[in-house]
Amino acid sequence: MLNWIRDRFRCGPVVPVVRLSGVIASGSMLGGRSLSIDSVAPLLKRAFDTRGAKAVAIALNSPGGSPVQSSLIAQRIRLHAAEKGLPVVAFVEDVAASGGYWLACAADEIIVDPSSIVGSIGVISAGFGFQDLLARIGVERRLHTSGERKSMLDPFRPEQDEDVDRLKRLQAEIHDGFKGWVRERRGKLLRGDETVLFSGEFWTGKRGLELGLADGMGELRATLQARYGDKVRLPVIGPRRRLLSRFGLRAGLDDIGPSALAAVEERWHWQRFGL
Repeated sequence: MLNWIRDRFRCGPVVPVVRLSGVIASGSMLGGRSLSIDSVAPLLKRAFDTRGAKAVAIALNSPGGSPVQSSLIAQRIRLHAAEKGLPVVAFVEDVAASGGYWLACAADEIIVDPSSIVGSIGVISAGFGFQDLLARIGVERRLHTSGERKSMLDPFRPEQDEDVDRLKRLQAEIHDGFKGWVRERRGKLLRGDETVLFSGEFWTGKRGLELGLADGMGELRATLQARYGDKVRLPVIGPRRRLLSRFGLRAGLDDIGPSALAAVEERWHWQRFGL
């Protein structure tokens, strides 16, 4: 309490820091641990409403995820920035790739560590096929639909060429939106061949800077102190802890199964970038 009062009335410029760390997905997809518009919007509002703010910093560490949630969060950042007239600086930690880079592009400036991972401007879908397993264990698949495409990409039947073609068309549409966003936000700063930049490849922060995917290298506190002085205040805007969690109470056994599956999916996102 005393620290809060001291920080509240201490002189000096203020740059609130919003920490966005994790896989991007709707709240229900990863057990509520993901970055989604529902979880992030309150943090952004508090940051941009901070009295005396000179800018807003985004501490970003995300391997990506949902293109829809990425777009919604990025649009909300730009909306607040326009309303408040505040610059936004994204500081990439380990990774801002795929949807994570989508979020980085919502900032007016992207600062990376030389060893950060940036890029992966593409769209990916992954799944499994179990039709041979069903036959091996003697299980008969029964599926009835109304609509000839309703069972597209069913994992319990052989993959159909027309299903794959349709999926690729959907991916291409989403990819076009991603590319359009990067062009809109980075514009003439991009210095690489677009066929390479938008291929889904990813690079270190040092190489990303050379390609125009970032604007500089540095660490959050040191960079902001250099710009706003040693007395700059950097309050971290995080989610408010629930009452039960403050007393160390955890979820019951019913949550163990879904949480384990969510952890596996989350781990897959990070491992794509060697993390």
